Amino acid sequence: MSDPAVGQAGQAAGGLVIFLNGTSSSGKSSIARELTAVLDGPSFHMPVDAFHAMRSGPEMTPDQLGVVLKRTWLGFHRAVAGMAAAGNTVIVDHVLSEPWRLRDCLALFSPQDVVLVGVRCPLPELERRERARGDRPAGLAARQFDRVHAHGVYDIECDSGSSSPAECARQIKDFLRRRPAPTAFERMAGSIPA
Repeated sequence: MSDPAVGQAGQAAGGLVIFLNGTSSSGKSSIARELTAVLDGPSFHMPVDAFHAMRSGPEMTPDQLGVVLKRTWLGFHRAVAGMAAAGNTVIVDHVLSEPWRLRDCLALFSPQDVVLVGVRCPLPELERRERARGDRPAGLAARQFDRVHAHGVYDIECDSGSSSPAECARQIKDFLRRRPAPTAFERMAGSIPA
């Protein structure tokens, strides 16, 4: 019996990347957990925070840390691309606060297989959540607020300030049933400057 996830010549059929982009504390991880519960098939939640948490090592200077952080993001993107290329549904929570991150993802992912979700939340609510969770540098969400959505193109957006994570997950699931083409990644491919 042939494996439906494997196409001709043993090549894996492409999977789906549900790409949640928003500031720190916008609710991406909570939405991702709800999505894994409501999607029809198996899926993998791949948060960038998990990759940062895997890192060990001594204290570093800010310059050294910057290099290591960038390598971590680059590795994370490649891990996501690999999981999707193997035919998996991958839910990514990400912060596109630096233009190079989007350029790297556009170069790596099959653009027709990415659903780019803008996770919006009003700044006062982000700041309240940031204070309540206590595990993020003060002002992080505010610093990311204008940059994270600067590219301006999404397949679907949700407002985690007025909708619960479960409601956002249901909106995304409903959108997946009627996904129009071209995708946001297809529309941006080749248009983001190097």
